Amino acid sequence: MRKQVFHRPEDIPKELQLAPGRQLTLTRPLVMGILNCTPDSFSDGGLHATPEMAVEHALKMEEQGADIIDVGGESTRPGAQPVEEDEEMQRVIPVIQRLRDLTDITISIDTYKAKVADAALKAGADIVNDVSALRFDTNLMGVVIEHKAPIILMHMQGTPRDMQNDPHYEDCVTEICVFFERRIKLAVGHGVDRSKILLDPGLGFGKRVRDNLEILARFNEFTQFKVPVIVAASRKGFIGHVHSSDIPAEERLGGSLAAAMMGIVGGASIVRAHDVKETVEALKVLQAVRSVE
Repeated sequence: MRKQVFHRPEDIPKELQLAPGRQLTLTRPLVMGILNCTPDSFSDGGLHATPEMAVEHALKMEEQGADIIDVGGESTRPGAQPVEEDEEMQRVIPVIQRLRDLTDITISIDTYKAKVADAALKAGADIVNDVSALRFDTNLMGVVIEHKAPIILMHMQGTPRDMQNDPHYEDCVTEICVFFERRIKLAVGHGVDRSKILLDPGLGFGKRVRDNLEILARFNEFTQFKVPVIVAASRKGFIGHVHSSDIPAEERLGGSLAAAMMGIVGGASIVRAHDVKETVEALKVLQAVRSVE
């Protein structure tokens, strides 16, 4: 009987250095729980809009098996409008401070703004998750270097406001890889430690349905950069289109898990997810299958 072959990039680091004395182990696929402290995110806007509600949900995700909590204060759904720095900080900083008081879990700040990232890292965040890959705020690079913080560089065609206005690619995966090569070169050239760079191909960010499916089918190509790669498909719109039905975002669990596992099979190190408990369970099954190879 032929065994299933999984892509296992052995040359991707097994540890990610955070602040001095702290590290994140990457010997198994990790789960990044999504914590949207916003009134308008596409699937859970308003559910965790107060610091108390947000912290409670974060602790629940940790109990369910999350390895990282990704805190965001600005929606990046298609058509989303920008949020002022001060308002974004009012949403996320109290949450990060309280979480750091209560738990040692790794925290990422989902922002492209230097001022917000700086305040979040000072409050106890470990990682910066930048949907613009250092394009929207040039000062963010200096913040990352100063704090010696890992940074996630995500691909997006356009901005959240206009990214789904007729996106187009000749070869989506190849073009994303060219983008990553250029952004990594720029970041390292300015002093960012390459060992602290992670990549996210940006499922749903300026992509057509077929582009998202191609990204998942060819996910292993993103491991060529020898840094951790994130698969972030949770509840995204292309899943609903594959079903040929207008199902609400919160009911896209099955498709979210299938897409996440495709990413892991293709070499992803981290799954970004709304549904932590179910994602952890799916990963345990996948790991059990891998163990009998």
